[in-house]
Order: sequence, then structure tokens, then C-alpha cells
Amino acid sequence: MPLSLAISPCPNDTFVFHALVHGLVPDAPAVNVTYADVDVTNTAAERGAYDLVKVSYAALPWLLDDYHLLPCGGALGRGCGPLVLTRGDRTGRSADLTGATVAVPGDRTTAYLLFRLWSAQRPPARIEVVPFHEIMLGVAAGRYDAGLVIHEARFTYPRHGLTALVDLGEWWEADTGLPIPLGAILARKGSVDPAEATGWIRDSVRRAWADPAGTEEYVLAHAQEMERDVVDRHIALYVNEFTAELGAEGQAAVDALLGRASAAGLTPQISSSRATAWTS
Repeated sequence: MPLSLAISPCPNDTFVFHALVHGLVPDAPAVNVTYADVDVTNTAAERGAYDLVKVSYAALPWLLDDYHLLPCGGALGRGCGPLVLTRGDRTGRSADLTGATVAVPGDRTTAYLLFRLWSAQRPPARIEVVPFHEIMLGVAAGRYDAGLVIHEARFTYPRHGLTALVDLGEWWEADTGLPIPLGAILARKGSVDPAEATGWIRDSVRRAWADPAGTEEYVLAHAQEMERDVVDRHIALYVNEFTAELGAEGQAAVDALLGRASAAGLTPQISSSRATAWTS
């Protein structure tokens, strides 16, 4: 039976999984792929819908009964955090969003969890969950006072006349000294061996690094932002050493995020052992 895989259409995911999806990883099974925004995959994973699935680290407390956290394939790093954007005419104003309506890409995304931690003392008046690709347009048109964005928006927001009110990655790194954990890869318990899945994904990552040109057609076919420079910057930022190996520093970042979230009452409390990436 083919393996079911759900990832986003973003360049970092398609770059990482190109070899696995196209049968280039020796001894790996055939793969059926679903492409969806992470808010969709977070919800689907709660139903156990896929064998391998990309989710938000913020969603782990609801998923670890049924899935193993894998130590590779995800998105974690420095200088890659979500941005809170406003229209250019708000430049110079306070970062206080009290009374504002803010568009976010999902209620269990890491971006929104970071936003809630950052704005805990002065939360906005209203949150609206909006498809990722509509957020910048909505802020620019005045439908929302601010928008929480991820991925390519980091590189393209100025062309919409928007200003970064706060970089939540910079805030997180200054406060914790740790990289920011964004997206994780999970393997469904009982349907895929985590050791084998880890090997397949690491092989896929290394093959992409060895032959990035070979991934180009596939990556561009799914990217929402087609400019090659933007795609290349996206991959360079989000596919890094933590993609191949979460490691001790990456695990510490995961523990810090979920520990702070549960202490603030934003997510269910889980033991650190349950949120530890599979290693044996």
C-alpha cells in the first residue's frame, strides 16, 4: 500500500520531500501526497488521516497519543519567525494591538501560539482565522488591523504596502536564546515504523541538498510565490541543519515552547518525554 503523506505546498516542504515523493529514496514505499496549509493538516492529524504529516509544533499536545514526533524533515531555525504586519500608515505606532482585529493562519499554528504568548498582557479585541494567502491582501485592504504571516510573506510584504510591527522570531530568540520551532513531521503509530520513516526523510533531504536543481520543477509547480529568488530564499531559510537533525538544541526549543504554552493555559500539559523526538 502506498504511504499517505500530507505536507504544505510551500517550497521548504516540497524541496525536502521531492526525492521521497518521486521514488528516488531506495527501499522507501510509494507515496500518495496531499498538499494543504498547515491549519488543515493539524486538523486532519487529529483524525489520524495520514501516515506521515507536517503539522505545527503548537499542535503536538493534541496529537502525540497517535503519532511519533520525528527528528527530521520539519522547520525550525533562527531568523525565520512569524511576522505581525500592519498597513504602512501605522508605522511608528506602539506594538499594542488592544482593540484591533487580527487575521491569523490557524488557531493551532505555532505562529498563533507565539502571538498569544507575545500579546498575553494586551490581547487584541478579535481574532479571525483566514487562509494564509488572503491575510496580506486583507490587511492592505483594511479588513483587518493586523495580520500574522509566515513563509514567503517574510520576503514579499513590503510590496503590499505593509510594515512589520513585530518579528515574533526575534522576540522568541531574544527571550529564550533558542531557535524557533515552527513545523514538525509526525509518523502515525502502528502504520509506519519511525526508524524507517526517519531514514527515508533524511535521505530525501540530503538528495535535495546534493541536487537542488533537480527539485526546481516540482517546487515551482506548487509554490504560491513563483519568483525564483523568493523561492530560493525561502528554502535557504527554512531548510537548515535542524531539518536533517533536530538535535539537543532543537529539542530544547520544542520543550520551551510547549512548556510556556501549557504554563500559560494555552495548550494541554504534556510531559517532556511525550514531546521528545523519536530517537531509538
